[in-house]
Amino acid sequence: MARDYGQDDGLDAMPGHPGAAEERGHRLPAALRAPVEGRTWRELGYVLLSLPISILLFVYAVTMVSLGAGLLVTFLGVPVLAAALVGCRGFGAVERARARGLLRLEVAEPEPLRMKRQGFMAWTGAVLKSGASWRALLYAVLQLPWAVLSFVVTVNVWLLGWSLLTYPLWFWVFPMYAGQGGIQVYGDEHHRIYLDNPLEITVTALVGLLFTLATPWIVRALTMVDRLMVHGLLGPSRLATRVVELESDRGVVVDTAAADLRRIERDLHDGAQARLVALAMDLGLAKEKLREDPQVAARMVDEAHGEVKTALRELRDLARGIHPAVLTDRGLDAALSAVASRCTVPVQVEVDLMERPAPAIEGIAYFTVSELLQNVSKHARATWAAVEVWRTDNRLMLQVVDNGVGGADVSGGSGLSGLAERLDAVDGILVVDSPAGGPTRVTAELPWRAERTR
Repeated sequence: MARDYGQDDGLDAMPGHPGAAEERGHRLPAALRAPVEGRTWRELGYVLLSLPISILLFVYAVTMVSLGAGLLVTFLGVPVLAAALVGCRGFGAVERARARGLLRLEVAEPEPLRMKRQGFMAWTGAVLKSGASWRALLYAVLQLPWAVLSFVVTVNVWLLGWSLLTYPLWFWVFPMYAGQGGIQVYGDEHHRIYLDNPLEITVTALVGLLFTLATPWIVRALTMVDRLMVHGLLGPSRLATRVVELESDRGVVVDTAAADLRRIERDLHDGAQARLVALAMDLGLAKEKLREDPQVAARMVDEAHGEVKTALRELRDLARGIHPAVLTDRGLDAALSAVASRCTVPVQVEVDLMERPAPAIEGIAYFTVSELLQNVSKHARATWAAVEVWRTDNRLMLQVVDNGVGGADVSGGSGLSGLAERLDAVDGILVVDSPAGGPTRVTAELPWRAERTR
């Protein structure tokens, strides 16, 4: 993944960003500030350094690859080619660091080598099979022609702009040392035109000012291509990024499942199981008292009957927490209405779905709304809440709104952060809008997968 950062990027102009006040404090517009901004000088330095670095990289890549290809008739060609690719990967690390320092472009490292076993041959095979190695080689080849073009355009436009802009300061050099009135615009055997009178000198400086103001944007456009090349060829591939995301999501799913199993085990051990053990003991004592004192035995049986009801209620609540039967039988509308009826504030439920989603998505949607309504009951201090569920294209949308005190934050390590991680594990999104004083609006987005025949 890659992103631009720094004082000169668009983030600083966003309200609430630390650099927003400084951005508003500038009296000059961006077009006039650009020639002297730090970002412009960093990008100029990047372009100037690209030429010698690209020459070195190109010569290394072409020489090593040619040598390796020529030696492929022998066994030595394979390790030489692998060494060439490893060297290109090393240059790629340098280029990522250069882009990070001068372009403020953060690019993640490409996927590492995957070796099934240890040894030189396994390492060589992993290097040759790695797509990142070949992308680094492609970068080494393509960077040189682009660096030459960028260098030539940048140097010429930059020198032309500043030379013309400062022409009023040094035009005296021509009549004093060159024997002519100024810069020659046109000349033949009979007639010559020089920029030597005040009007022409002023117009020249104005033209130079236009070139000077345009140069930073030209350089910025050129470095945009460099950004794309560094990001696309020296960063991780989309497939590798997706694999990393899936591995992370798999870890979240495994941890969540383990936490749910521990919760179920704890609830069973501390709740229903403890009550059933006490019930068995009470029934045993009642059995012993049955002949000696039937009235005491009857009272003990009656107490045991109450314990049975309590245990059944706890088991029913536990089963509802695993997967409620009403969700399986009647869908989200009925299941969410049941959850809303248990909330401590009035909740309006509106489900607008023409068909049911897949059971897995339906279950995640149910538990998401259930947890959000629990937060409303416990923390929001609201007097009403509303739940809306609808489908947009291939996404299932959930929204829970309340008029509570607000202040909910998904980044504060609360239950919302855990809920966001669970949704992210299935390519879902959780967005929280909860200013201080309320209202709170939590929107969840899940991928839509239609229900198969049950």
